[in-house]
Amino acid sequence: MTASNNIIDPVVVYADEEELPHPIAQTKTATTIRSTAETIRRKITTREGILGDFDYAYLFTPRIPFYTSMKERQSSEPTRSSTVFFGLNSSIPLLLGIVLGLQHCLAMLAGIITPPIIISSMANLTTEDSEYLVSASLIACGFLSMVQIIRFRILKTKYYIGTGLLSVVGTSFSTISVVSTAFPQFYKNGFCPSDANGKPLPCPDAYGALLGTCAVCGLIEVLLSFCPPKILQKIFPPLVTGPVVLLIGTSLVQSGFQDWVGGSGCATPGTICPSPGAPHALPWGSAQFIGLGFLAFVCIVLCEKWGSPFMKSCSIVISLIIGCIVAAACGYFDRSTIDAAPVANFMWVKTFRLSVAGNMVLPVLSVYIVCMMETIGDVTATSDVSRQPVEGDLYDSRIQGGVLADGLNSIIAALMTITPMSTFAQNNGVISLTQCANRVAGLWACFFLIIMGIFSKFAGAIVAIPKPVLGGVTTFLFSSVAVSGIKIISSIPFTRRDRFVLTASLMFGFAALLVPNWFSQVFTYQGDNNRLKGLLDAVIIFMETPYSIAGFVGVIVNLVIRQEFDVATSIEDLDGTENVHLPGAETEK
Repeated sequence: MTASNNIIDPVVVYADEEELPHPIAQTKTATTIRSTAETIRRKITTREGILGDFDYAYLFTPRIPFYTSMKERQSSEPTRSSTVFFGLNSSIPLLLGIVLGLQHCLAMLAGIITPPIIISSMANLTTEDSEYLVSASLIACGFLSMVQIIRFRILKTKYYIGTGLLSVVGTSFSTISVVSTAFPQFYKNGFCPSDANGKPLPCPDAYGALLGTCAVCGLIEVLLSFCPPKILQKIFPPLVTGPVVLLIGTSLVQSGFQDWVGGSGCATPGTICPSPGAPHALPWGSAQFIGLGFLAFVCIVLCEKWGSPFMKSCSIVISLIIGCIVAAACGYFDRSTIDAAPVANFMWVKTFRLSVAGNMVLPVLSVYIVCMMETIGDVTATSDVSRQPVEGDLYDSRIQGGVLADGLNSIIAALMTITPMSTFAQNNGVISLTQCANRVAGLWACFFLIIMGIFSKFAGAIVAIPKPVLGGVTTFLFSSVAVSGIKIISSIPFTRRDRFVLTASLMFGFAALLVPNWFSQVFTYQGDNNRLKGLLDAVIIFMETPYSIAGFVGVIVNLVIRQEFDVATSIEDLDGTENVHLPGAETEK
């Protein structure tokens, strides 16, 4: 029986006929208009429909420092107050959906606003442009997350767009690494203007070139989405994607830490940050800046130690708020950007001239491959915590739909003036903590993101956050990206062959990270052929981007070097003993 043959609870969203409500807290399907009206009435007028029986105290009660309750003393296992699990299509109380939607929204907020702030800074865009990009990023993520959550079937095919899970999307961090290499090259070759003293001026055309390149290159992820997931995982296994994610995180830590100690735009000892004449301007690297960023980091630690589940998933936002309060009290905060921001904002209020930059094509293609593999991993994790199968036809269709939606979302995002999208993993922790995988909570999160983006005073407040506070938070975020790469690497068996592949890929990745201009003198062409120059510049950027060269080498070596049969491991597994004797080898204990 399909959803189209029934009148269903309007608060619940069904993705397709293959997905049945979870047996726990199942949704009652209305069969008549009268019962549907009754369901709506109960949802908005009764205590059960509004509040339900969820343990809200568990969600909001923090732990008291240095105090252990009697219940915790008597049990060595972690305890949970709420045991009800809300599945994808379960009937969820109205208030709980709103609260958990806000929690999902706040959990992904820092990841959404960070890339546009950093990229606009690298392009030296005006404050008004930065505010617009923050607003546009929030709105785009809200609308495009709906595509992943709701899930659409392509007419008369077996293919889907979206996962049908509580999967949310946000602006990808991977683009920042490409921008950090490509934009300086734009200023060097004259594509972006500089003043008489060589100081870079605002370059919206560079951002437009990034958007145009991303819109065209996004087609590769769309095409790859129609390949069977097993083939994609064979070409891009964790052995390849792990080092790539690790290098993305480690390369981003530099810009985050530069902001921590004063600002990435003035990252030279002795330079006044954020600028001469700004409130409480100090030399880059001053102890005051370091202390302010450290305060934001300590707030994250305290939330993780003693915070409630709600506080833990929103620790980044809480640390930003506390850091801004202290910064305002100490005179670091400049509210002029908030006062100058318009009351409301929306997409395309500001536009950028689109073009395709040849020097960014290869690196951006690698960005989409990284985003695709991140999507596969995140969809698998979301299926697991949502108590959905992680193998079989339904799982494969979720992978296919998720990758296709990720590619289409990135193309649409570029046309909405935002850089490529990637499926976020932050919401998996929220699902695990709250025991709620219901898509209604995800749709509420989308609603809050759109509202935050429309009211541009919020974006003005985000842009006004002092760089040390933002740096203390983003450094932690970028480090967590690197840790995700380490986690992926730790999932492989570490045979001799696997260690060899890892060594080969990380050798080039670490080299490009520590010696960023190592390939800049390889090509010496000085002619007038701009197309050839663009191609050579693309190769240079690709080779000098750590995760691009590491991923390329990893794919090649992984396909060339065949997996060998490990005799010692196999004998040990079959024999079941701890000691294995091989000719010429010592006994292992």
